[in-house]
Amino acid sequence: MPIRDAILAEFDHEMISTRKTLERVPEGKAEWAPHEKSMKMGRLAGHVAELSGWAATIIGQDSLDFRPVGAPPQTPTVMTSQKQLLEVFDKKVAEARKAISGASDETLMKQWTLLSGGQTLFSMPRVAVLRSFVMNHIVHHRAQLGVYLRLNGIAVPSVYGPSADEQSFG
Repeated sequence: MPIRDAILAEFDHEMISTRKTLERVPEGKAEWAPHEKSMKMGRLAGHVAELSGWAATIIGQDSLDFRPVGAPPQTPTVMTSQKQLLEVFDKKVAEARKAISGASDETLMKQWTLLSGGQTLFSMPRVAVLRSFVMNHIVHHRAQLGVYLRLNGIAVPSVYGPSADEQSFG
């Protein structure tokens, strides 16, 4: 089995739960945060929505400098509406899925580097970056977003099993 097939199965599974979570992010709460050091809900939701799109960059480029010297840093996604949030998510998922679907084992085993201001933060095989920097990163922030939903009295969707709000899968 090609590596991409294993990655796609996991990717598809995680994106279903991620979309269900994003569908619950309320409008009008973009500036809410549980603590002064926490991301605001609109930024956190935007981050979750945009993260899958990094897969296309990881597969299509040898590196990414997200704060390149002499150029503006990347602009983060911030939720302006639920419609915008889901459109960004759906677009990024489609781009990621296309990139992963077309990646050979050779491509997935090549090194990829993340930089900030020209300084290497890490360098790993692309497949490891897809698992850690894309999927695990999405799972981490999706869980954070679940806490934000809970603290705002919004039902948390089932992810790996029933949530306290949904005693059955679905």
